Amino acid sequence: MKIKNLDFGNNLILAPMAGVSDVGFRELCSIFGASATYSEMLSCRAMLHNPNKTELMTISSKEEKIKIGQIFGHEPDIMAESLKNDMLKSYDIIDINMGCPAPKIVKNGEGSALMKNPKLAAEIISKCVKNSQKPISVKFRLGFDKDISVDFGRMCEENGASFITLHARTTEQGYSGRADYEAIAKLKSALKIPVIGNGDVVDKESFDRMLKTNVDGVMIGRGAQGKPWIFQELSGKKFDGNKLDVIKKHVEILREYYDEDWLTLYMRKHFLWYVNGEEKASKIRLALATSPSIDQSLKLLEEIFEN
Repeated sequence: MKIKNLDFGNNLILAPMAGVSDVGFRELCSIFGASATYSEMLSCRAMLHNPNKTELMTISSKEEKIKIGQIFGHEPDIMAESLKNDMLKSYDIIDINMGCPAPKIVKNGEGSALMKNPKLAAEIISKCVKNSQKPISVKFRLGFDKDISVDFGRMCEENGASFITLHARTTEQGYSGRADYEAIAKLKSALKIPVIGNGDVVDKESFDRMLKTNVDGVMIGRGAQGKPWIFQELSGKKFDGNKLDVIKKHVEILREYYDEDWLTLYMRKHFLWYVNGEEKASKIRLALATSPSIDQSLKLLEEIFEN
């Protein structure tokens, strides 16, 4: 897949995941073969009025290949204006989130709530496209409570989106049930712009099923949690590295930017994902979830991986 002068290579893409897609995780996924990576969701209003926290979320790594900054909001003028913000300078593409199902996002009329208001969604896309020299993409779901993805995708295309990503579940489904790959195939056949498929790709088998939809790219989300080397495996290469070294690299990167107290709390979920499926992991899960320091957590992890 190519967007302007940007070549997506193997077309394997790391999904934007709030509270997960930190700069360390994105760097690791890039090293293991992700051709494009998304930031966490960036609030357009916060960029303009309360930028400190958002600025930390826009840190990127030189290892990332194609960098995509994902914005969210519901005010067309504010969203278009935010694209001029220096925090977005390092990104190659700007993606508009119209698929987040989180209640706190939806209640503000943002994320997937915009699928209930296609007129407003169209205005947002159009104004962002006109206000940016970078490609604008849109990530959305099947719909809020029913499948309107083809009509919504056509609207995105008509208003200037360079490509779209479909997470093939409705908002009401959240992350339950199975992603509807038939709907992805239907959307792909209906549009001229590239379509990226997202949902339930966790291994080679599910990856191959997604490829049968004829999508232009495959986005990996939860399948990469605790397993950033999934991109290497889906590219046909076996991962035979040291998992503990990967974990330590993740910590090393984040320590450059964040204080130890924040990092201790934040990394707990990543550590638990990293040990998922490991023999003897059950014995240290509680200790990892309550560890008082990163160094203590790493000692616990050594018990799992060095033996």
